[in-house]
Amino acid sequence: MARSDAVLAMNINEDMTMNTDLEAMTREQLIAEVTRLQEAVREHRNASGYDLCWHQPGLWSLLPEETDVVPEVPEWPMFIRGCVRYRQSLDSQLPQAKRVDGEFNG
Repeated sequence: MARSDAVLAMNINEDMTMNTDLEAMTREQLIAEVTRLQEAVREHRNASGYDLCWHQPGLWSLLPEETDVVPEVPEWPMFIRGCVRYRQSLDSQLPQAKRVDGEFNG
């Protein structure tokens, strides 16, 4: 089984049991969980500049299931072409977005 097929099979199995942790929560616990998740989504949504480009294990760790999923990473030329297409999509989808001038210093 190819890696992507294994990940798909794992995701299908997780989907069958997904969110069972929520069934045991009280109303107050559910509100706290929704609040925590909304804060994380807002933090991710508000990312700008080079923060848009990063691997997001912190966001994924908010899910209750534990996995050791390691992303599949394209070879450099394909990866860079994908980055360029992503940046081009920002031009077409968000032409009004403020442009900043600054090199990455991470």
